[in-house]
Order: sequence, then structure tokens, then C-alpha cells
Amino acid sequence: MDFSFNADELALAEMARKVAINELAPRARDHDESEAFVGDNLRALAELGFMGVNLPEQYGGSEASSIGVSLIVEHIAGACAATCSSLTAHFLATDSVLIGGSESQKAEVLPRAASGEWLGAFALTEPGAGSNPAEMRTRAVRDGEGWHLTGVKHFITNGGAADFVVVYAKTDPDAGHRGISAFLVPQGTPGFTVAKIERTMGLRASHVNELGFDCRLPASALLGAEGQGFKTAMAVLDRGRVEVAATALGIAQAALDASLAWVKERRIGGQALGDYQGIQWMLADMYTQLEAARLLTYRAAQQRDSGQRFSQESALAKLFASEAAAKITDAALQLHGGYGYTRELPLERYARDARILRIYEGSSEVQRNIIARTLLR
Repeated sequence: MDFSFNADELALAEMARKVAINELAPRARDHDESEAFVGDNLRALAELGFMGVNLPEQYGGSEASSIGVSLIVEHIAGACAATCSSLTAHFLATDSVLIGGSESQKAEVLPRAASGEWLGAFALTEPGAGSNPAEMRTRAVRDGEGWHLTGVKHFITNGGAADFVVVYAKTDPDAGHRGISAFLVPQGTPGFTVAKIERTMGLRASHVNELGFDCRLPASALLGAEGQGFKTAMAVLDRGRVEVAATALGIAQAALDASLAWVKERRIGGQALGDYQGIQWMLADMYTQLEAARLLTYRAAQQRDSGQRFSQESALAKLFASEAAAKITDAALQLHGGYGYTRELPLERYARDARILRIYEGSSEVQRNIIARTLLR
């Protein structure tokens, strides 16, 4: 299995590295402290074409490989995980249109999303339907030539800032997951309401909202074919889980880099902290976990690029990388001692930001279910 990168992938990674160092990292602490939305960072990414890096060129995108997208996500997450979360949530929305939409819907939405003119949100989760979206209660019923959409979506990243939201709703409640369809809902649609920003433990500048719907939509709002929403959502989440794994790599790498610098400078008993064998073993374990996570993530990305099914690979990558990031950020904070626990250093932010990775886009328990079902099939 060859994980050497081509010239395009290396160029994307270098662009991401520079914007991460020069623009995102210097603002990360202020964004976290103020909880101000990362719109300025998203505009900077749009100027580089990163808002459409997951999309084909015919729709204004960069048509990057999944490996290329993963490299971008790693660098951005290491500098500002909140920015990365809003970017990858935008990818979930645009992937929904790309996978499930008609040609006219793709032509209308995707070029604007790729340029950064429009920000997207992906509305699947509900207060009573998170890990099992088939239990959703949001409904869409035919209303003349259009649709009447009613319901509530919860924990929607970019929900209040998005220009368009892809909303999943039941159009046939008796058909289980086969009765779920997807809809394009522009911000400002009458009956579309945005509740207050949720105050979260981490990713504070990537806002999540509860969204309410009592909207009448035109027939053209149906994304693709009726009853295809669940299939679209699952395909989108397969792609998104690779990006969550790459996010975990970025945060974990930042924590490891900070730890290496710290143990070389910090002295105890006249020796650098890194001279002690116990510390060296901690660093070795952190690096081993990170490299194992990286290999699983790149394998999932490579499988996606091959055009083959990659549900198992994306579940493995998300599960292992998100849990590795938790261990690595916790160990990094421990290595910094009391300093790591203060808000003067970014270690506590890394630990807080990494925590959600084991929950959103399918919890660790859901990933284990996916993996086990594949093994038992």
C-alpha cells in the first residue's frame, strides 16, 4: 500500500500549512475565548479554494483526492479545530448535494458553495434521533405542488450561519429508513427558525444550533429522488468520517509537537524532562498511536479514491483516530503538568476540542457496530 503523495497533494498540503501557521493559529485562542464564529478563517480558506476542495472542477471545485482533502484537514485542525469543524460540516452539506442532487441543483448550489459565497449545513440529528437517524420525527408532506416541512434538528454545525441547509425528513413514515428524503432549505425561508447557539465544551467558535422548521417548500427543494435521503446521508457520513479521522490527526499532531518542544526545554533536577526514560516512553506511545491512526486514515482515503466501498475503512479510521487523539491530548496535558491545565497554553483546548470526535458523525459505539456487522456478514 503506497501512501506517497503526488505533486497536487503536496501543493495542497503546503498551502494548508502556510494558512494554518500564518492566519489560523494566531487567531485560535481568541476565537476560543470569545466564542466568535470563525467566519474570517473560512473566508481565508475560500480564497485558497478550500471550501470546494472536495468538489469536481465542473462545479467550481478543486477535485482533490481524498488524501489531498485529508492533508488539508490535518493542517487546519492542528491550528484551529473549530475552523476545521465548520469547514468539514460545509463538506457534509455539499457532499449531500453532489451525491443526492439533480444536475440543476448541483449547478445552482455547488459553484456558490465552492467559492465560499454560500456556507452549508447538514441537518440530520434530532433531539431524539442521533445515533439512529431512522427514528427521526421531522416530516415532509406533499402540499399542493410543493412540500410542508415540520420538525426540529439539533446540534447542527453552521446552523445559524449557513446560507443553505440540507435537511433530512421522513416523507413516508411507514417505510422506515427508506421513507427518508432530503431537502434544500435556504436561510431566510419563512418558518425556518434558528435557536440560540449551544455553549459547548470545545470547538467553541464553530457554532452549533437547534433548527426549527414549519416551512412550505417548492417541489424543487426535494434533493434528488423521494426516499433516497437515507442512502445519501450514509454515503455522506462515510466520506465525513475520513475527514473526522484527519481532524483527529491534526489535533493529536499539534499536541505531540507541543510536548516534544516542552520536554526539550523544561528542566527538572538539572536535566531536560525528555532525558527521563518514563517521559520517553510516554512520547513513544503517543507517536505510535498517532502513526497507527494516520495509516488507518490514509488507507480509508485511498479506498475512497479507488471508487470502492469504504464504509468499513472509514469506521475503523474514525474510531481509532478519535480515540487516539483523546489519549494523546491527555498525555500531552499531563506532560505539561500544571502549565498544561492553564489556558495560557493550548493543551487544554486540544483536549476539549478532541472530545467531540468520539461523538459526532457517529459515536465510537456506532463505529464499533458498523465494524462488527461487516465482520459478521
